[in-house]
Amino acid sequence: MGDSFVDVRSAAEAVSAEDDVSVPLHQIESLCMRCGKNGITRLLLTRIPHFREVVLMAFECPHCNERNNEVQFAGELQPRGCHYHLDVPSGDQKMLNRQVVKSDSASIKIPELDFEIPPEAQRGTLSTVEGVLLRAIDELQALQEERKKVDPGTAEALDQFLTKLKSCAIGDASFTFILDDPSGNSFIENPLAPATDPSLTIKFYERTPEQQASLGFLVDSSPSSELGPQRESEALEDRICASNVKREPHGSIGALGGHRAIAQGNSEEVAAALFRYSAPEEVMTFPSTCGACGTRCETRMFVTHIPYFQEVIVMASSCDACGYRNSELKPGGQISEKGKRITVHVEKTCDLSRDVIKSDSACVRVPELELELASGTLGGIVTTVEGLITKISENLERVHGFTFGDSLDDCRKTKWLDFRERLSKLLNLEQPWTLIIDDALANSFVAPITDAIEDDHQLSFEEYERSWEQNEELGLNDMDTSSADIAYNSTTAT
Repeated sequence: MGDSFVDVRSAAEAVSAEDDVSVPLHQIESLCMRCGKNGITRLLLTRIPHFREVVLMAFECPHCNERNNEVQFAGELQPRGCHYHLDVPSGDQKMLNRQVVKSDSASIKIPELDFEIPPEAQRGTLSTVEGVLLRAIDELQALQEERKKVDPGTAEALDQFLTKLKSCAIGDASFTFILDDPSGNSFIENPLAPATDPSLTIKFYERTPEQQASLGFLVDSSPSSELGPQRESEALEDRICASNVKREPHGSIGALGGHRAIAQGNSEEVAAALFRYSAPEEVMTFPSTCGACGTRCETRMFVTHIPYFQEVIVMASSCDACGYRNSELKPGGQISEKGKRITVHVEKTCDLSRDVIKSDSACVRVPELELELASGTLGGIVTTVEGLITKISENLERVHGFTFGDSLDDCRKTKWLDFRERLSKLLNLEQPWTLIIDDALANSFVAPITDAIEDDHQLSFEEYERSWEQNEELGLNDMDTSSADIAYNSTTAT
């Protein structure tokens, strides 16, 4: 048993000061909210394997037997928020047994019942779908007897609602379980992982300024919201062009070195070669906020053209306070009329070094492993074939690896270990394999290993017509650019 502390601050400082793996259990005396007497709260800082650090808190009152458990995240916030959409059919008990991690900032909704569990309710819980619903039922039933005496009408309506909620909790009715967390620290288990689950949809999104403020991030108070939507973009452009923005030549070190070589060599061939690979673009540097710790940092952005591809916008952020780094690539130019499917047959070591641009809208598949990543996973990244597989492996272990506990059955544990071994064999090239990147917006790219892209027989590009569902998901069905086209044509005509 660990040492006893008189307040939470002492316990927190002692827990955070522990560097040893075997962190002791700390206990403090705290007030019981049911009987008003003092109980015991136990704190334990632990790391869930392949997940992140958490603080486990358990309260117990010896006078009234009140108990309460809570989980709080001790690590950093994720760069983006997460949105889980789970379709639960009736009579499927396995679906109700899926593990659910709900952080302090997450909310849970059931649209069929118009029911929502706000972030302040069930804070920091590790449970199942069934456990979340049963706890909500218990909390709603807590004051029913008093409510029937004061407001019988409301109590009767609540009883009818509880009947519907109980039918969902025991599996008699189908419903939709939606978990939304701006911090990105919540999770719903996918028992079919690493394969996709047809019942579970995962989306990642950028946080709004309001969500940033609710999480404790510093948000600049800007008068742009008071200017109206027409002048908001102009105000943003004025702020970017202010004194905070610095412009630096892209690849300035290489450009200066090239100019010196040209001045000393006086060779037209050397000059032509250097100018061919020099980058005339400018890097724009502007202040931003770190997505991990919330402190001020710098973001660098420049626009460049990739041969055989298109114009892209590269953005990179780095934080001196916590060391967090993030790189992102955004497509430039117009939206492609067709989608693109890229197939790479990885056979040699040089294939692992191919440059890869994966946009937010791209799906990744490896048929040999039956591995499929939905669009939005990993975000938009610039890497190599080897780096992409490594990022997929790290992301799967971070999200799903914490289920390697004592409660995991041997069959599923063996499945995960076998998949991890097969994933490592891809990088060792023990056998040829195929990488497929399917991008409905055609904003992804894989570089050839030959000077001419048509000479690379291991790389193929296939264009296809997008389906109505894909256009609907991308918001293209409701996009009307006729007014802009008329204005542009009239301007060019004059």
